[in-house]
Amino acid sequence: MRQILPPDWKTKLRHRLLDLDARLDSTLFSSAKGLRELYERYSTFMDRFYVGRWQRWVFIEPLSEAATLGLGGLIVLLALAIPAFRETSDEDWLKKSDLAVTFLDRYGNPIGSRGIKHNDSIPLEDFPDNLIKATLATEDRRFYDHFGIDVAGTLRALVTNAQAGGVRQGGSSITQQLAKNLFLSNERTIERKINEAFLAIWLEWRLSKNEILKLYLDRAYMGGGTFGVDGAAHFYFNKSVRDINLAEAAMLAGLFKAPTKFAPHINLPAARARANVVLDNLVDAGFMTEGQVFGARRNPASVVDRREENSPNYYLDYAFDEVRKLVDTFPKSYNERVFVVRTAIDMNVQHTADETIENELRQFGRDYHATQAATVVADLDGGIRAMVGGRDYGASQFNRATDAYRQPGSSFKPYVYTTALLNGFTPDSVMVDGPVCIGNWCPQNYGHSYSGRVTLTQAITRSINVIPVKLSIALGGKGGPKAGRAKIVEVARRFGITAPLPDTPSLPIGADEVTVLEHAVAYATFPNKGRAVTPHAVLEIRTGGGDLVWRWDRDGPKPRQAIPPNIAEEMAGMMSHVVSEGTARRAALDGIPTAGKTGTTNNYRDAWFVGYTGNFVCAVWYGNDDYSPTNRMTGGSLPAQTWHDIMTVAHQGIEIRELPGVSTAQKLPKQAEKLTMTEARAAPKAPEIKPGPPPVLTRRGADILVQVEKMLDDAAKAADKTSATEPSKPVKPVSSSELPFPDSLAAATPSDQVAPASRKN
Repeated sequence: MRQILPPDWKTKLRHRLLDLDARLDSTLFSSAKGLRELYERYSTFMDRFYVGRWQRWVFIEPLSEAATLGLGGLIVLLALAIPAFRETSDEDWLKKSDLAVTFLDRYGNPIGSRGIKHNDSIPLEDFPDNLIKATLATEDRRFYDHFGIDVAGTLRALVTNAQAGGVRQGGSSITQQLAKNLFLSNERTIERKINEAFLAIWLEWRLSKNEILKLYLDRAYMGGGTFGVDGAAHFYFNKSVRDINLAEAAMLAGLFKAPTKFAPHINLPAARARANVVLDNLVDAGFMTEGQVFGARRNPASVVDRREENSPNYYLDYAFDEVRKLVDTFPKSYNERVFVVRTAIDMNVQHTADETIENELRQFGRDYHATQAATVVADLDGGIRAMVGGRDYGASQFNRATDAYRQPGSSFKPYVYTTALLNGFTPDSVMVDGPVCIGNWCPQNYGHSYSGRVTLTQAITRSINVIPVKLSIALGGKGGPKAGRAKIVEVARRFGITAPLPDTPSLPIGADEVTVLEHAVAYATFPNKGRAVTPHAVLEIRTGGGDLVWRWDRDGPKPRQAIPPNIAEEMAGMMSHVVSEGTARRAALDGIPTAGKTGTTNNYRDAWFVGYTGNFVCAVWYGNDDYSPTNRMTGGSLPAQTWHDIMTVAHQGIEIRELPGVSTAQKLPKQAEKLTMTEARAAPKAPEIKPGPPPVLTRRGADILVQVEKMLDDAAKAADKTSATEPSKPVKPVSSSELPFPDSLAAATPSDQVAPASRKN
C-alpha cells in the first residue's frame, strides 16, 4: 500500500479539503451578501409606497385583512360547493327528473301516473299572463333582478321569522326551489340549504331566466300526485292551463308553498283562502289593481270533485321509486323517458284494504287510541298486490308500509324458531318456561306468569317471551347469547330483512325495528318451501310505443333457497296453531289453511299480525306516528281482524293452494266448533264478502293465448312485408287443432300477464 500511495498523499488531501471548504464558505458568503443587497433594493423600492400615520389604519390595514379573509372565505366556499356540484356531474342532469310513467294494474287497466313529461308542448309564452304574475308575486318578486339568490328577500324572511319565533316566511327564490326539485330532497338541513344556494347560482349561469321559470312551472309538485301547472289544471279544473282564469291561476300559484295543505280537492276552504292571499300579493307587487282582482275575489275557483276517486297513491309512490331505480340500470345510451308500467296490484284487494283499515280505525280507533295503520298484501313471488301506507294520503304522504321502522314484537319470533330448527331443535323439543336473565335484563311473559315445560309449538302458539330468549342462549353455546343472536340475525337476513337489527338482548322478542313491507314478504319464505323472494311492484316496463324493455320474470332477481323445505314446512305447521288455537284466532279463514304470528310491543305501541296462506302473505300494523301507546291493543285484536277481512276478499274466485306443512284439518280454530248458542249470538257477524277480483287464465290457457298472439304478430309482420311487393292474398285461418299446447311455462309469459278469464293464483 505504501508503494502505491505517494509519501505526501496526506498533505495533498488536506489541501484539497481546505480548498473545498474555502470555496463553500465563499459561495455562501457571496450568496448571503447578494440576497442582502437584493432585499435592501426591494425595501428601498417599496419605501416609495409606504403609507404612514392615519392613512395606514384607514386604508392599508383593512384592505390587507380583507384580502386575507377573502382568500380564506374562497377556500371555505370551494369546500362547501364541491358536494353541491357533484349533483351536476351527470351530463343528463336536465332529464334527471323528467321520468313520465303511466301505471297499469295486473290486468292492464290504468290506475294512475307519476313523474314529469318534460316537453315544449306548452311554451312559456302560452302560459296565461295571470298565472305568471301570480307566481312571481307570491314566490319571487325580484326573480328577473337577482343572480339566483334573493339576498334582500332572504334577509327579510330571517327578520320576519325571528320576530314570529318560527318559520312564517320563506326566503328561497324560484331558482333555489328549482334546484331543490331537480337535485335535492325536501329535508330541512343546513347542508341542503347550502347546496341549494350553490346549485341556484349554477343554474343561473347555465340557463336563462325564462328557461328557469318554465322548468319551475313544469316540475313543481302541485298536490294530488300531479306535477306542473298544466297537470294540476287538468286535475283540479279539468282544463288546460291555457284556459284558466284569474281565480284559478291564483289557486294554482298558492299551491307552490304547501301543495298538500292547500290542495283544493282535500281542503277547498284553505285553498280559496290561500288564493285570496295570492290576489293580495298581486296588488302589493303592483302587478294588478284591486279592481282587477275584485272579480276573482267574488267568484273563487271551483274544482272538480275528486273525493270519490280512490287512487292507490302509496302504491304508486313505491312503484315509481322502483321504476326510477330500474331505469338507472338501463344502458346510458337509452334515452327513452316515457314508460307504461304494468304492476302487480289487484285493485279489488287494494280497495278492500283501504276500506277495511279506514272502517276499523273509524269504529275502534278512538277506543284503542290508535290513529294509523299500514298493510301489505303480496303473492308468493313477492309481487305486491295491495299496499296501504297510512290512513289518509292527502293528510300525509309518508308511507308507513315502506319507510316507517317499527318494532315487530312477537311477530319476529318465527325467525328465532327457524334458527332453532336449523340447529337441531324440533317442533316437539321441550324447554322450561321460567325466569331467565341476560345481565340485568329479565324478560317477562304477557301476564307475568310461567308455564313450566312446553314444546316449541306450544311456546309460539302462546307467544311466550322467555322461550325465544332461552333459545338465543342455547344457540350461542360457548359463545354465549351474543353468538346466538348473531345466528338469528343471519337467518333473518336470508329471509330478506335488510333493517339494521342491532344486537340487543331483547332482539329475540322483536325489540329491533323492521318495515311492514320487508316483514310481510319475508314471511313468504315459509309457504314457498324455504325460497325467499324479493318484494316488487313492477311486472313489466314498456316504452310509450309499446316496446317491452324489462320484465320481472325474465330480468328480476330469482328466488333464493333461504332455508331447507322441511324446516319451512315445520314452521308453517307450528305457526298454523297460532291461528287455530293461539293468539290469532280472529284471523282464521273459513276453509283456507292459514298460518301466522301476532306481535305486540312494550306499552302497546305497536300491534302486528303477519300471516300467510298457500296463495298470499299479508302484514298488518296498527299504532301511532308519535310512538304513543295504544289502549292495550294486541296483535290478535284489530290487526288479526283486519287481516281476516282483507284476505277473505283476496281469496275470492281463485284456486286455493295447499299450504305446505299444514293439513286441511288445521284450517279452523278448535274453539269455533264448540260455540254455545249464547256465544254464537254474541259473536260478531261475518263481514260482507265483496265480489272477488276478476278471474285469471289457467297456465294452460295462458300458453295458448301467448302462442296465438305470437302467431298473429308473425302474420301481421308477414302481411306488411308482402303488401309492399305484391297484392295481398287471403290468409288461411288457423284451426284450434293446429294450436300448440305446451306443458310448461319455462319460456312463456306467466298467466297473470294475460287478460283474465278465470282467475288462478
